[in-house]
Amino acid sequence: MSDTKRNAVFRFRLENSSGVPVYRQIIDQVLTAISTGTLTSGAQLPTVRQVAVDLEINPNTVVRAYRELEIRQVLMTQQGMGTFITPRKIKKDDADHDRRLTRLVSEFTSRAGAEGFTIAELIERLTELSNEQDKRS
Repeated sequence: MSDTKRNAVFRFRLENSSGVPVYRQIIDQVLTAISTGTLTSGAQLPTVRQVAVDLEINPNTVVRAYRELEIRQVLMTQQGMGTFITPRKIKKDDADHDRRLTRLVSEFTSRAGAEGFTIAELIERLTELSNEQDKRS
């Protein structure tokens, strides 16, 4: 991995109109970044203070998200060093995987429907994104 990619700073974004709690948005963004390869094993996340300042939120919200990700063994914090993506892959059982995927799809389609998007539009865009990702691989 190049030093440029390793040293790139991950940035969180908030969607205030989404109805999803801020700590949950942080968790979801980390998990999504890991699944897409944007964040890889050993990547360092911004400090709690930096995220709180950037997003203009209470630092306790960031602590809550990071702590939940640590409990799930997605993150590890090294005192004085920072917070990093764990080096090991977390194995999930099939039932848990299916349950989480169903929940994500339900939330996604509900939010998209509220914004006026159809399922056909979502499928078309997901297919485009998948094809783009395949080309980059």
